Order: sequence, then structure tokens, then C-alpha cells
Amino acid sequence: MVDMIIKMSLVTGLMCLLNILVWRLAGKKVNKPLIQVIIGVVFGLAAIISTHYGVDYEQMVLNVRDIAPLSAGLFFGPIAGIVAGLIGGIERFIAGTFFSVGSYTVIACSVATSLAGFVAAGLNKYVFKGMKPSAGYALCFGGVTEVFHMFAVFVTHNEDLNRAFEIVHTCAIPMIIFTGIGMTLSSILLSWMSGEYNKFHIPEKSELSIATRFQVWLFVFIFSLLSINFTFSFLIQTQQTTQTLQSDMESAAEDVAKMAVQIGEGTEAQDFQYIGNHGIIIVSDMNGVILSDHYNGENLDDYDCLRGNGEFFESMITGKKFCCFMKITDDRRILVAVPYDDAYRSRNISAYETAFGGILLFTLVYMMIYILVQNLIVKNLDKINTSLSKITEGNLNEVISVKSSAEFTSLSRDINATVSTLKRYIAEAENRMNDELEFARSIQISALPQNFVFPSRNEFGIHAVMYPAKEVGGDFYDFFFTDQNKIALVIADVSGKGIPAALFMMRSKATIKGLAESGLEPAEIFKKANERLCEGNSAEMFVTAWIGILDLETGRMVCANAGHEYPALRSGGGSFSLLKDKHGIVLGGIEQAKYRQYEIMMSPGDKIFVYTDGVAEATNSDNELFGTGRMLDALNTAALGTSEEILMTVKNSVDDFVGKAPQFDDLTMLCLEFYKYKGRSDKE
Repeated sequence: MVDMIIKMSLVTGLMCLLNILVWRLAGKKVNKPLIQVIIGVVFGLAAIISTHYGVDYEQMVLNVRDIAPLSAGLFFGPIAGIVAGLIGGIERFIAGTFFSVGSYTVIACSVATSLAGFVAAGLNKYVFKGMKPSAGYALCFGGVTEVFHMFAVFVTHNEDLNRAFEIVHTCAIPMIIFTGIGMTLSSILLSWMSGEYNKFHIPEKSELSIATRFQVWLFVFIFSLLSINFTFSFLIQTQQTTQTLQSDMESAAEDVAKMAVQIGEGTEAQDFQYIGNHGIIIVSDMNGVILSDHYNGENLDDYDCLRGNGEFFESMITGKKFCCFMKITDDRRILVAVPYDDAYRSRNISAYETAFGGILLFTLVYMMIYILVQNLIVKNLDKINTSLSKITEGNLNEVISVKSSAEFTSLSRDINATVSTLKRYIAEAENRMNDELEFARSIQISALPQNFVFPSRNEFGIHAVMYPAKEVGGDFYDFFFTDQNKIALVIADVSGKGIPAALFMMRSKATIKGLAESGLEPAEIFKKANERLCEGNSAEMFVTAWIGILDLETGRMVCANAGHEYPALRSGGGSFSLLKDKHGIVLGGIEQAKYRQYEIMMSPGDKIFVYTDGVAEATNSDNELFGTGRMLDALNTAALGTSEEILMTVKNSVDDFVGKAPQFDDLTMLCLEFYKYKGRSDKE
């Protein structure tokens, strides 16, 4: 037994190793028809080698030949499985028919090997859809294939069931076990190598699909039903066999007693007759001394066979279990003994046939129901779930059309009706929202200073624009007089987009303007504005800002920068260039922050351009930024133009660069040109 286990383990391991080697060599080309044919030939040859180099065990030859076509079909593809099955099956038939290699089981073995390849091909294509079966399925299919193999031995030798039983009784268990183990190990190893292997874990109830739960309960139900049927059948057959055996043994004892052959002491012992193939009748005297040829001179007490008249019992005779019946006449004891295995052979044959037939029926019913459920329920549920996923992702134009049954037709119709209603509600909500956003946009724009609010000025010209990425934005600009001779310029960019940014923008704008109009210097304006914006800022929003206060009498502009973009300055009739001023921290970021201010001396003809990051960070379809370099080029292209012309040139340049790419950020610009000092004549 131990030697058999070691040798079968070695052969099974070689089959697993073959699977690994073929997978390594085939790689990603495994799905190509020619590669599958080659793989089929390789596994067909493996089946042939396994046939001729099996493991000797109790005058039988064990093998795991069927692993080859099963592996080819389940793990590598339908074509490989069919080719391997045909090669292995045809060679087995030729070897058994013409060369007497295992000729007794040639039909059963040939059919089982060929069918293994075809069944594996069908499972690969129609059940597992090219995926590798799990270890559990591989174990089941490996074992069931050998069950069919053994069942076919009974079917093809119905006229000689005793001989067939000897083969099946010896070979069935080890071949079923090792074929199942070989398929299981191959499944685990190949799944791991191909990346399909998932670590074992007990899934939550919510993680189980309908198909999985159905499979589990279907397995439990059918297995329980067949197990109960087998148990009752086995018990009934045991009872019937026992009753028949006892009746036959009693009749045999009566026949011997009627012969009444007197065998006295010293008389030659006589062998009366046999019961069945190996049954015996032993005659002894009243003391148990055996008088018949069987065990002549020995004592029945040595075999624990001295029993009462008409008693049925089991005993070990020469190391072998026998079913016994004792008949006592006036001067003789008659023992009828039949080997236990012979006595219950018909029951055991029937049990094997019932068990194998039940397993095959179970597998067939299970697979048929599984396929029906997959096609009638799971497949249609997957279609509906796929469409629902598209709908939940925002594609409300998706239409569900699953009409395989009245239930699915009704479900599809209800979902489509629900989506239609949802689309209507969304359209109505969008219309209301668009109206409200347009109203909010008009309020926001009206809060920004417009050029027409200023009377004509000889000292300067100014223009500003804002293009929000959404209906409302977080950018803002402002310009206003802090006294008769000073004008403040402000540009800012609030973090975020949409309505929250617009609300924070209004708060920031009002705060900065109120502080500037109180006569504070830029650094102090930002310091106090930061403190106020940090208060109650649970949303943790912030704003970058730049402020410059221009004295129209002197041209002195005092500025401060709170994390905003560098301004661009054109002075002395030259080109625009970036003024890389010192930045402070953003407003609303950290309390008690301090800010520095700096001065710019503006001369007549000088221009200053400030902007938000929506200009420099405008992005085209190639994910390339517009950048400050292109911005300066655009500024210098229109350097001699008015403030309005300068802004339009920059906007057009940005639009040309971005193309059809969407605008992700607000775009705001302000430009001021200093014409002359206030209170001085042109000559001065």
C-alpha cells in the first residue's frame, strides 16, 4: 500500500509538472489553434506513457492517464482537450485490441479517456468561458472522470461482474483520489502562475452572487438526496443478501444432514460439497473434532465455531472472515461457511454501480441546472446590471432590453420607466438650477466694478474682465478710490469653484475693500483681512490676492502680494516683464500672518497687468500649459494698444492655444495704463 501511494504520488506530480512546463512554454500564445493542437499532442503522448508505465498494485495496474486530456481541455483550450483525448483513447484501444495491453478493460478505458477530452473542451468553452476552473471544480471533474471510467467497466462487462468487481474494487479508490488531487494541484499552480488565483477567504453573505449561492444549495440538496437514496438502497440490499445467504446455508446444511453419512472414529473423512465459489461445509463430531476433508483432525473451537444449533454468526477461519451457520444432528455438527466477501459480493457490486451511477447522475443534473440558471437568470441579470452600471455612471440614455421572460421584460420596462422619470426630474432641476445660477452670475458680475462707473479720466485708463469656468466663479477684481488722489487695484483668486467659491469671494472682496477705504496701507490691509477671513472658516477656504494703491499725483504705487501671481509691468516704453515681488501667505490660511509691501514708481505711459492663474495654467488637449512666456508674448504684441485691447489680445491668445479643451479654471485679468500725474499739465 505505501509503495503504491509513493509511486502514484510521483506519477501525479509528473503530470502537474507537465502542466507547468507547457504553460511556461506556451505563454500568451496558448489560445492560438496551432499551439493548442501541439499542446493536445503533448498531453496525448502523456496519456499513452501513463498507460504503459502504470503502477502495479494487487495484480492490477493503476494510472492517472485521464489527467492528461482533462488538463489539456480545462486549462489550455477546447482543441487541446479534444486532440489529447482522441490520441490517448485511440492508442488505448489499439494497444488493448491488437497487442493485448489491458485488453479486458480496453473499451471502458478508451471511451473514458476520449470522453474526458471532449467533456473538458465543452466545460472550458461553455461553462468556464476560457477561465481556469477553481480547485474545487478541478477536484470534482478529476474524480468524476474516474468514476465514469469505473462505471464503464461494469457496463462493458455485465456478463462477468465478478471479474469487473475485482478490477473496480482494487483500482477505483486510488485512481479517483490521485486523479482528483492531480487536477486540484494543477488548477492551483496554473491559476497562481496566470494571476487568476485569489487567496482563500470566507466571503460575507453580501459578497456571494446568486449563482454561487444557488450552486451551493443545489449541491447540498442533490448530494443529500443521492446519499439518502444510496444509504437506504445499501441497507435494503444488505438485508436481502443476508436473508438469502442464511436461507441457502440452512438448505445446504439440511442436505448434508439428510445424506446421513456416518463418519465414525477412524473412518476416512469425506468432503461433502462446496457452497458457491469458495464456500465450504465442515463436518465434526459433537466435541468439534473435524471429520471432513476440510481441516481434518482440527477442532472447530480453534476457529471460534462451536455454536448452538441453527445459529448464524461470523468468524475468522485461517485468517479470513467467513459467514457461518451451525447445524447439529444427533451425533454430528455441520458447519456451513462462506467467505464474507463472496457472500456480499452481489451487494457490493450493486453498491458500486449505484454509487457510481448516482455520482454521474448528480454531476449531469448539477451541470444541466447550472447551465440553465446561468443562461436563463444569471446571464440576464448580468445584462441588467451592466446597463444599470452605465446608468449610475451618468448615461441616462442607456435602455435596458432583456425580454427572455415575462419577469425580465417587466423588470426592464420598470427600470426604463424609472430612468425616464429621473431624466425628466433632472431636466427640470437643471432648468431651475440654470436659472438660479444665471441669477447668481448676474449678481456676482454686478458686484464687480465696470468701466462705465468711472467718469472719463485724464490720469489713467483701466479695463478688467472675468471669465468664470462655471456660471459663477471664485476670481474677482476690484478698483476704487481710497481718497481723491489714490486708486486701489485688487485681483484675487479663491480656492475651489462654483457657488462656495463665489460666496467666499464676495466675503473677501467686501473685507479687502472696507479695509482699503479706511486708509490702511496694503500690508496692514492684508494682515487684518487674513485675520477676519480665518474667523469661522470651517470650510478651510483661502484666497490669493494682490493689491496696489496708486497715488495719481506722484505715480507712487504701494503693493502687497498674498500668494498671488507675479504682476507684469511695462515701463519706459519697453516690453512687458514679470515683476517678481515677495509673496506673503494666502489670506484665510494661517492666523497672525504678516505681509510685506513694496513700491512701484509709475511714469506716464507705464502699464501694469495683473491676472489669476487661469491665464498661465490654461491647458490644451495635449495637457500643455499656456505659461507666462506665451502670456508675455501676447502682452508685448499689443503693448501699444489700450488696456481693453491688451486684455482681448491675451484672451484670444489663450483661446487659440487651448482650442477645444475645456476651461477648468476661472480666467481674470486687469490692466491699468498711467497717462499723467494728477494736477500737472502735459508740459510738466
